[in-house]
Amino acid sequence: MSSSPGSIDRLLQRLCDLSAAIGGVMLVGIACMTVVSVIGRSMFSHPILGDVELVQLGCAVVVASFLPYTQFRRANIIVDFFTTRATQRTQRRMDAFGTLLYTLVLALVCWRVAAGGVAIRETQESSMLMNLPLWIPYLLMVPGLALCVVIGLHQTVQQWRSIDEVVR
Repeated sequence: MSSSPGSIDRLLQRLCDLSAAIGGVMLVGIACMTVVSVIGRSMFSHPILGDVELVQLGCAVVVASFLPYTQFRRANIIVDFFTTRATQRTQRRMDAFGTLLYTLVLALVCWRVAAGGVAIRETQESSMLMNLPLWIPYLLMVPGLALCVVIGLHQTVQQWRSIDEVVR
């Protein structure tokens, strides 16, 4: 595979789509489990044990799975109220700086989630009701967060390169 910008974008897009698909499947699974638990609670006085734990842990993984998709499509909220009168070059610089800042924060979050998962595994911490190992959801969050960091770095480089194109 060549390393042209187009092929990198296509690879990142495929990885984002895969990550979002995994998150979507997990979200549907969480929703189905919740429905079954609510029906079991209301009709049979027998909910799924630990359903709240599973929803909490699963939603963290789902969010981490959807973040790369959002970042790749530049779908994060941008407040441009203060920059509407700035030049296009200034706006692009600020966008590039914002993307870099967002990427650095996500890199920090990714690092801490990975380090937290390792620490939780070493201490064998588990959920209260179901006794599920808590390091597993941490581990499942890392790929989405790491992909988001890679996308952010790629977009930052693209944005910095495009600043000079405004002048031409």
